[in-house]
Amino acid sequence: MSFFKSIIYNLPEVAGPTQKKLSFKEKLKWTLIILVIYFALGLFPLFGLGQNSLQNFEFLSIILGAQFGSIISLGIGPIVTSSIVLQLLNGSGIVKFDLKTPEGKKTFQGVQKLLSYFFIIFESSIYVFMGGFSPPVIGSQLGTTIVTGQLFFRLQLIMVFQLILGGILILFMDEVVSKWGFGSGIGLFIAAGVSQSIFIQAFNWLPGPDGVEGITYSAGKLPGLFQALSAGDPTTAGINIASILATILVFMLVVYIQAMKVEIPLSFGKIRGHGIRWPLSFIYTSNIPVILVAALLANLQLWGSLFQNTFFGPLLGQYSSDGVLIGGLAYWLRAPNLVRTIIEQKTLFLSADIYLQSIAYVVFMVAGAIIFSIFWMQTAGMDARTQAGNMMSSGLQIPGFRRDQRVLESLLGRYIMPLTVMGGATVGLLAAVADLSGALSQGTGILLAVMIIYRLYEDIAKQHAVDMNPMMRKFIGEN
Repeated sequence: MSFFKSIIYNLPEVAGPTQKKLSFKEKLKWTLIILVIYFALGLFPLFGLGQNSLQNFEFLSIILGAQFGSIISLGIGPIVTSSIVLQLLNGSGIVKFDLKTPEGKKTFQGVQKLLSYFFIIFESSIYVFMGGFSPPVIGSQLGTTIVTGQLFFRLQLIMVFQLILGGILILFMDEVVSKWGFGSGIGLFIAAGVSQSIFIQAFNWLPGPDGVEGITYSAGKLPGLFQALSAGDPTTAGINIASILATILVFMLVVYIQAMKVEIPLSFGKIRGHGIRWPLSFIYTSNIPVILVAALLANLQLWGSLFQNTFFGPLLGQYSSDGVLIGGLAYWLRAPNLVRTIIEQKTLFLSADIYLQSIAYVVFMVAGAIIFSIFWMQTAGMDARTQAGNMMSSGLQIPGFRRDQRVLESLLGRYIMPLTVMGGATVGLLAAVADLSGALSQGTGILLAVMIIYRLYEDIAKQHAVDMNPMMRKFIGEN
C-alpha cells in the first residue's frame, strides 16, 4: 500500500452501526441530537471577533448551513467544495477513480475527506487573514478593546483555530447523520437553516427596513403585509404578496416535480408471472446539483468580498465604498430581485443591466445544474451499467428478453441520461426563477429545503413503515 493510500485509509471517521438495519427510533434520536448540537454551536460566537464583514451575506450563510460570526461559520462549505473539485477532476479525466470497485469507492471517499480537511484549513485562514473576521482595530467606536501588533496576530490565530474546530465538528456531524440518522448532515443543516429563515422572514413582528411616513413595518412579510394595507401603501403590500405567493408556488411546483417518475416494467426471471415496476425519478439526481451550484456561487461571492483589495478583486467582484456589489463575476452571477424592482418602479422597462444579470444567472444555474447532475450520476453509482448490475443481482430482467445485463443496460441508457439532463435543467431553472421572484429565504433555499424534506419523507416511509410508532406512521400516510 502506498503512503498516500495509507493516509486516506486511516483518516479518523465515525464508526458505523454494527447491526444491519437501525430502528426508526435510533435514527430519529441521532438526527435530533445532531440538530440540537448544530443550532447550539451556531450560538457560540468566535472569541476575539471585533468586525464581522460577512454578516451581510445572510442568504449565503443559509445555503452553506453556516452562522457567520459563530464557531460554525464555515458550515458545509469545505465539504461541498471538496466534492465539487473532485467531481470536476474525475469528470474531466485529470484524476480517474474506478468507482465500480469497492476499493475505488473507498479511495474516492478518502480523497474527498482529505480535501475537506484542506478546505477547512484554507477557508478558515482566508476568512480571517483576508479580513472577513477581524479582531478589534484602531479607530473602533464600538467601545471594544483596541488591540494591535502581536496581540492582533494572536487573536487571528485563535479565530482560525476556532473555525477549523467548527469545520471538523461539522464534518463529523455529517458522518453521524449519514451513518446513524436520516439522510445526510449536509441536507439536514441546509433544511434546518432554510426552515428557520422562512419562519423568521414570514412571521417576524420586530421592526424592519420598510415603512412609510414615519411608520415602520414589521420585518416579517405577513405582519408587514397587513400593516402596509392599513397604511394604504400598495407598493410594500404588493412586494410582500409577491414574496408569499412565490414561496407557495415554488413549494407546490417542487412537490409536484418530485412526484414525477418514469416506471420501467421488470420481471423476476425465476418466478414466472411476477414482476414489478422500477421507478426512475424525473429529478434523477435529486437536489445535489442545485446544492453544488448554489455552494459554488456562495463561495464565489464570499471570495469576491474577501479578495476585493487584491489582484483578483476586479475579476471576482467590485464593491462601492459602502460595500454594495457593483461589478465583476460575482455581480453578473447574482440573482437580482426582479419582481420587487418591477413593483417598486411600476414598469417593465428597467435598465438593461438587471435583465442581463437575470439572464446570466439563469443560464449559469441551468448549465451548472446539468453539468453537476451528469458528474453526480457518474460518481454516485447511478449510471446505467451500475443500475443494471443492481437489478440483475436482485433477479430482475426485462419481460420478453433473455437475461443479459447488456440488454438491461441498453434499456436503462435510454432513460437515465435524458432524465439526468432534463432533471438537472429543471431544478436549475426552477431555482433561478424562484430567486428572481423574491421567494422567502430566496428561491434556491426553499427549493433545497422542500426537496430534502420530501426525500427524507420518501426514505422514512420506504424503510421504516413497519417499526415506527403507529401515530407517526399515520402522520406520514402509511397504513
